[in-house]
Amino acid sequence: MKLKTLVLILILVLGLFGCKGGNEKASKFINGAGASFPYILYANWANEYYKLTGIKVNYQSIGSGGGIKQIIEKTVDFGATDKPLTPKEVEDNKLLQFPTVIGGVVPVVNLPELKDKSLVLDGKTLCYIFLGKIKKFNDQEIKKLNPDINLPDKEILVVYRADGSGTTAIFTYYLSQVCAEWKKEVGTGTSVSWKTGVGAKGNEGVSNYVKKTPYTIGYIEYAYAVQNKLSMVSLKNAQGVVVSPSEESFKEAARAADLDPKKHFYVWLTNTPGEKAWPITGVTYILLSKEKGEVNKEVVKFFEWAFKQGDEIAKKLTYVPLPEEVKTKIYKYWEENGVKP
Repeated sequence: MKLKTLVLILILVLGLFGCKGGNEKASKFINGAGASFPYILYANWANEYYKLTGIKVNYQSIGSGGGIKQIIEKTVDFGATDKPLTPKEVEDNKLLQFPTVIGGVVPVVNLPELKDKSLVLDGKTLCYIFLGKIKKFNDQEIKKLNPDINLPDKEILVVYRADGSGTTAIFTYYLSQVCAEWKKEVGTGTSVSWKTGVGAKGNEGVSNYVKKTPYTIGYIEYAYAVQNKLSMVSLKNAQGVVVSPSEESFKEAARAADLDPKKHFYVWLTNTPGEKAWPITGVTYILLSKEKGEVNKEVVKFFEWAFKQGDEIAKKLTYVPLPEEVKTKIYKYWEENGVKP
């Protein structure tokens, strides 16, 4: 009996230690959700971080609107948004906000007649297409900008984001800047009332729809356009210069950025000055809840590693890393807000 009792005690003790070990392992998770704009990058950063630390960063691409909602409700460890929250919104919701990388929103088309050429548009023409006022690819306004392309007499099908999206916020903010009709009739936001077209979920959904459907136009984050080998539109920028989306044109736009920690890094990079600046450039952000305490330090550890070790990954995936002086500001911001590990 004594031997059986000892065995039972031993089993119970081992069971208790086993449970503790299991809990420790289960706690090595960081959960985030939000913008699809940086999803490809965060997934790659997370994969490398797991190899080094054994800590899994689970990130769901649900759109910026969902990311904002979930971090306010504290159902995730961090939210992600391409639509920057104003300093008042950050403070009213007891949040912290910092940028991670810079990228571009690009209009993409499925226009078989283009072959290896790029369709050129300006802000007003792009606006009128998405308002449904320009209905065909051979419209005179498009032809004026593309005299060397034999444009087809085909209806344009607009594809937009159906979910709450920071990519939409950046795109519509730009259209409101360059087109008075857009500002009056539609406006800016993560979700708007579209005048024409069909909706698709996420950058992934818009990319797939445009790729599979001839005579469509949509807007997506640059990395998705590159990975899906979609035809990207060139745009006339604020200086009247036709530019193509690229790392260099995003950097040119970013030079105008005033990323001020006192404003929780709130800034828009659309239609900035600069001869080679891409006019629909954006910054993507992380949101933390001040009430999450020690969890925030684990999240910050991940992004500190990404800032110090992840720039090459970002470049390979066509994102633009933050300048070192901005990263230094972020480190100080973390420290001042008690989340630096």
